[in-house]
Amino acid sequence: RGAARVPVRGLRGSARARSPMPAWVIDRYGCNEALRFTRDMVFPAIRFPNEVIVKVHAASLNPIDLSMRSGYGATALNMKRDPLKLKSEETEFPLTLGRDVSGVIMECGLSVSYFKPGDEVVWAAIPPWKQGTLSEFVVASGNEVSFKPKSLSHTEAASLPYVGLTAWSAINQVGGLNQSNCIGKRVLILGASGGVGTFAVQLLKAWGAHVTAVCSHDASAMMEKLGADDVIDYKSGNLEEQLKALPLFDFILDNVGGSTEKWALNLLKKWSGATYVTLVTPFLINMDKLGVADGMLQTGITVGSKTVKHLCKGVHYRWAFFTPSGPSLDEIAELVDSGKIQPVIDEVFSFSEVPKAFMKLEGGHARGKTVINVISKK
Repeated sequence: RGAARVPVRGLRGSARARSPMPAWVIDRYGCNEALRFTRDMVFPAIRFPNEVIVKVHAASLNPIDLSMRSGYGATALNMKRDPLKLKSEETEFPLTLGRDVSGVIMECGLSVSYFKPGDEVVWAAIPPWKQGTLSEFVVASGNEVSFKPKSLSHTEAASLPYVGLTAWSAINQVGGLNQSNCIGKRVLILGASGGVGTFAVQLLKAWGAHVTAVCSHDASAMMEKLGADDVIDYKSGNLEEQLKALPLFDFILDNVGGSTEKWALNLLKKWSGATYVTLVTPFLINMDKLGVADGMLQTGITVGSKTVKHLCKGVHYRWAFFTPSGPSLDEIAELVDSGKIQPVIDEVFSFSEVPKAFMKLEGGHARGKTVINVISKK
């Protein structure tokens, strides 16, 4: 007691570290009523040398925010937040939602050399086990952050990172498609009008693929504008029969899951390296229901058995997940600035309207992203 506090090597103290900041938080899992605005959220601190603090100019909502608000994935995410159970408190609350950010670098850990305080043009997607972006400031790892596209405003840029990196993970990292091997490939996107789908259509068209997009009729014009070669209305008849009438596909991206998985793999070219990638997996649900160990075991058995079963039929079956990556965002920024990918925004809300934005997203059938202008004074 009374001794001077010795700074931890590699960290840089924040002048504002003890001051509060405004944020939207939840103190319990539940419906929209669980959202609470506070001006007393703890200012984020740099705890590792590779971290940065970003002043949030804009954020956006994704379906995972609705899921997390309701408690989906809490078991796995809490394990990731505190794997060794070192924290004395037993709760993750107050929890800030929001994964996307576009803003300004305010502080950098000592090992961060690529960015400096005052860099105006950064964007990132914050992993779901970290505090989110519906706040005045947020902490991110330096390798999760990238310089945002010069051609986009903060509001436009905030619509892309999470959906872009999710699509990039599924198509490139898991699916193995890239600019050099995609030309002429036939690709089917199930659930094409959401955030991931609209990004995936544009990415695959930029890489030269032939894209068939499945959506409802009222999104058809948007799909054609984004470059889809064929647009199928899933409400206009039996979807499986409509797709069977088309030539077989080299790659399927499934944003829908459920019963589609039972028949979609039959639409792939057999014994040609064709791949089905789904973003709808039971991984987090298994851990919520069964606990960490049994949930991971059940998940491994499920994906393993499905992979072998479909491999015997001549097609590849894969799961994909969002993966935070600054380098991937660098590549996405180049595609945006070259005009090959554009943000698709459904509606922009002010920071005071966050509950209204959640209700909009919860209503479903959004055409693009729901964005929050965090520095808006309304």
